[in-house]
Amino acid sequence: MALVTTKKMFEAAYKNHYAVGAFNVNNMEITQGIMEAIAEEKAPLILQISKGAREYASIGYLKAIIDVAVSENPDIPISMHLDHGDTFELCKQCVDDGFTSVMIDASSKPFDENVKLTKKVVEYAHDHGVVVEAELGQLGGIEEHVQGVDDVSKHLTDPDQVVEFVGKTGCDSLAVACGTSHGAYKFKSASTLAFNVIEDVEKKLPNFPLVMHGSSSVLKEFKDLINKYGGKMPDAMGVPEDAITKASKMAICKVNIDTDLRMALTAKIRQVFAEKPGEFDPRKYLGPGREAIKQMVKHKLNILGCAGKAGECR
Repeated sequence: MALVTTKKMFEAAYKNHYAVGAFNVNNMEITQGIMEAIAEEKAPLILQISKGAREYASIGYLKAIIDVAVSENPDIPISMHLDHGDTFELCKQCVDDGFTSVMIDASSKPFDENVKLTKKVVEYAHDHGVVVEAELGQLGGIEEHVQGVDDVSKHLTDPDQVVEFVGKTGCDSLAVACGTSHGAYKFKSASTLAFNVIEDVEKKLPNFPLVMHGSSSVLKEFKDLINKYGGKMPDAMGVPEDAITKASKMAICKVNIDTDLRMALTAKIRQVFAEKPGEFDPRKYLGPGREAIKQMVKHKLNILGCAGKAGECR
């Protein structure tokens, strides 16, 4: 099947209490690892392309890779999504380039400016059959071009603003700030997500899909491998997987995962280089990295509850 929007995915996810995995892609091996996992687990999929990925690989290459993934998996609903678009021009270009979903992130702006920019993107995207994710409240941490805040507790989504925001903008889904953070160094101690924010927003926006960013778990398996083979990530800490599962059973219909992909790939490459220092064939270290991504994604699909759900999302 051709690329699809997230509309049916989110309707099914909300109704049946799971979340769809949204995985960031930068190259062929990452995409292949994700797709192999998705094909085996029969899960719906959102492939995300960030501003940084577009600069690294160019949309032509990335779109061609995704086109192959779609053609080789005709029974899997796949959406191509712009992650953290920061201008109308970027969102417009992605709509024109064939994305089926775009995010406009104006969360750092005052409420009225966020509404104005989001509404402008929504009007253009909807005219072209594309859905829009917006954001209200701010996450912590740093990831690619996204600069978060230092104290996430002071920038959580205000449930009292969500009805007005969605009503004025017409956005199709909303990323909420509920205590998560971008990057590998999300927390200094065990994290506590603001589930009350999710609950309160859900009450005010029944049947409306919410999105959770900054949701990589910084899995110990890969952190230990990276550190064992020369890395220095002793303080890296992510979102506990039981918290992700709990959020996925609420109104969270989309969970973004990027850092865990990077860590899986990096850990295996470091391991190959350490165990085989004479290795120079990229296939011999990118191949194990791709396999690590596959196994990690399969695990995540079950954490999110979307494994086996591809059929109900078509």
